[in-house]
Amino acid sequence: MESNTYMYILIMAAVTFAIRVLPLTLIQKQISNQFIQSFLYYVPYVTLAVMTFPAILGATQSPISGWLALLVGVFSAWRGAGLFKVALSCCIVVFAAELVLV
Repeated sequence: MESNTYMYILIMAAVTFAIRVLPLTLIQKQISNQFIQSFLYYVPYVTLAVMTFPAILGATQSPISGWLALLVGVFSAWRGAGLFKVALSCCIVVFAAELVLV
């Protein structure tokens, strides 16, 4: 059992290292392709969204309050609210929904 754990850690370390080192060694010149530049520009935002979205829905006691907070957050961000106002409005919605639903 213990040797498998070390093997898994070694493989994960190698994959992580390869993901970070290969682009630096294989791509020597500046990327001029507009599509690839656009793709690389949005990768951090998509990664953050993929990591955050399940947490929004699963962090509350009721999935309904998570969905309500998500909808309120998207709507307030769409209307131009800043990060603090969006987070505050989501927290208020979750608090109110948890009071009513649970």
